[in-house]
Amino acid sequence: MAEKKVAIELKNISKSFPGVKALDNVSFTVNEGECHVLVGENGAGKSTLIKCINGMYTADEGEVYVFGEKITTHNPRYMKEKGVATIHQELNPVPDLTIAENIFLGRLPQNKFKMINKKYMFSEAQRLIDELGFKYDAKALMRSLTVSDTQIIEIIKAISVNAKIIIMDEPTSSITEAEVAVLHEQVMRLKKMGIAIIYISHKLDELKVVGDRLTVLRDGHSISSHDINDLTQDEIIAKMVGRKMDNVYPEKTNKVGEPLFEVKDLSGEKFHNVNFTLHKGEILGMAGLVGAGRTETCRGIFGLDPITGGTMLLNGKEVKVSKVKDAIDNGIIYLSEDRKLEGLVLIRSICENIGLPNLKKYKGVFLNKIAERKDAEEMKTKLRIKTPTVDTPAMSLSGGNQQKVVIAKWLCKNCDILIFDEPTRGIDVGAKYEIYKIMIDLAEQGAGVIMISSELPEIIGVCDRTLVMAEGRVTGEVMREDFSQEAIMSFALGGSAANG
Repeated sequence: MAEKKVAIELKNISKSFPGVKALDNVSFTVNEGECHVLVGENGAGKSTLIKCINGMYTADEGEVYVFGEKITTHNPRYMKEKGVATIHQELNPVPDLTIAENIFLGRLPQNKFKMINKKYMFSEAQRLIDELGFKYDAKALMRSLTVSDTQIIEIIKAISVNAKIIIMDEPTSSITEAEVAVLHEQVMRLKKMGIAIIYISHKLDELKVVGDRLTVLRDGHSISSHDINDLTQDEIIAKMVGRKMDNVYPEKTNKVGEPLFEVKDLSGEKFHNVNFTLHKGEILGMAGLVGAGRTETCRGIFGLDPITGGTMLLNGKEVKVSKVKDAIDNGIIYLSEDRKLEGLVLIRSICENIGLPNLKKYKGVFLNKIAERKDAEEMKTKLRIKTPTVDTPAMSLSGGNQQKVVIAKWLCKNCDILIFDEPTRGIDVGAKYEIYKIMIDLAEQGAGVIMISSELPEIIGVCDRTLVMAEGRVTGEVMREDFSQEAIMSFALGGSAANG
C-alpha cells in the first residue's frame, strides 16, 4: 500500500494577542485521507489555530506547509485556492437563496455577457449532489433544510472548490443523534476520497467513530499527538485539563424542598397543556428530541413567546407573564441556548454584559461604574472566567467563558427560578463540570433550576427529576432513582401521554 502524503504540516506555530499568548509552539501533521481530531478545553487555542491554518490570522512565528509547499501568503482566498476549506460551528447560509446559489456563493458562474449563468450553476450543483449520492434538489431554498443538511451542503461546497483539506469545527454540536450518524458517514466518505480532515469536537464519545489520530491542545500548547485508539476517554480528558478528573459530574449537595413554581395546562403555538411543579432546591431536567417543544415552553414561561392558555403559580400565587420584564420582575430568568445571538452583546465588554440587566441597580445621576465594575470583578473571580480583564470584549472569549458571563449577569439579580437551555453546548469537559457545579450550588441555596438538555448523560448526572416532551406535550416523568437513557428515550419517542 502506498504511503499517504502529508496534506498539511504545522511547525512551531505561535500567536499572541494583547495580554494573552493564544498559541505557543504548536506542531502537528495531517495526512491525506485521515481524520485528525483536535481536542482541548475552551481557551486552549483551537479556534486561533484554525484561523492560522485557513488564513484569517497570520501566525507570529512558525510555518504552515500544504502538501509540502510552504505557505507565504496568508489570507482566506489564497488558502481556499490551495485547497483548504473550513466548515464553521456557526453555519451562515443565505436562507432565501437556493442550494445551488449557496454552493457557488462568492464565485457565481457568468456567461459571456457577464450575467449569472443560472443554467450552468443549477446543473453543476445538481451533478455534484447526485455524484455524492444525496437527494437534494439544487433549486430548493436553504431555509427548507435541517442543520445537518446545511452542514452537508457546506461539505458539497468544499468539494466543489476542490478542497483537499477540510476543517470541521464542532460539526455535531447542534444536531440530533440520527443527523450525527449521517454526518459521520460523510466524514468516512471524504476520507475514502483522500481528503484530509481536521475535526474539532467536545463530544468525546464520537472521536473514535470518525478519528484516526488525535492532538491535544492545552493553554495554547500542543501537549501530544496519538493514534486515536491509544488513549482511553479518561486519558484524553486528563491531557486536556492537565489533571485526572475522577468525576465528570460534581457531587450533588442540593436537597429538594417544598413546591416553588407550578405550571398548569400551559399552552402556546408549539406546546400544549404542559403541567409540572418545580421545587425549591431542585434541578428539573427537560428532555426530548429536537422539536419536542422544550425550548418553546420555557420561552413562553419567560415571556419571549406568547402563551395562549394556562396558569403559572409562584409560591402559591398566580403570576402573569406577557413580556420578559414580567418574568424578570418575578425572579424568573432564562439562559438561551444561543448565547451569542440572544445571551450576549459580543462587541461589548464582560463588565458591560454583566451590568446590562442590572442597570437599575447602578442607576443614579450617572451610571455607577464603580459598583458595576465591582460586581463584574466578583463574578470573574467567583465563576473563574478566564480573561485578563473585565474590559475584554465578550466576542474574544471561549465558548465556556462566554457562557459564564451569561450566567454572571443573572446571578447579580436575586432570581428564584433559573432556566438553563442547553447550557453546555459547544463547551469542553472541564467547563461543563464548572457549569454543573454552578447549577448545583444555586439549587443548594434554594433556587429552582430547570435544565433543558439533549445530552442524556448530563440529564442523568445532574438532575433530580426529568420531564420528557414529544410533539409539544409532556409524555412522561422519570424520577432520579429510575433514571436511564432507555427510560427517557421511550418517553421522548412518544411512549406515553401524561398530559392532555
